[in-house]
Amino acid sequence: EVQLQASGGGLAQAGGSLRLSCAASGFPFDDYAVGWFRQAPGQEREGVSCISSSEGTSYYSDSVKGRFTISSDNSKKMVYLQMNSLKPEDTAVYYCATDPTFGYSTSYYCNYYNMTYWGKGTQVTVSS
Repeated sequence: EVQLQASGGGLAQAGGSLRLSCAASGFPFDDYAVGWFRQAPGQEREGVSCISSSEGTSYYSDSVKGRFTISSDNSKKMVYLQMNSLKPEDTAVYYCATDPTFGYSTSYYCNYYNMTYWGKGTQVTVSS
């Protein structure tokens, strides 16, 4: 059974940092793309950053490029999202999701409808 557990959310001030963690189990981690998504109240779920270990590629949305960094530790089946220079507009529930890689670009997996497996979210709140 595919399981994803996101953690690390919380309250930060604008300009501050948070690090999210996603613990994965139940699937061949090296053969899956993993992504971070977020959803603010009343808004569509947005792909923030995705990584494909097998392809060695990562993708960032324009809204977080240069501020967020995605990384993975395949030996621990963990994916991290380091979020720096946080802005109030980063406030959302953050989810990690995964899907088997089929050779598509990493940006493909950062469209939420292309991800099959989802974990529960973790709330990130950035105060101004």
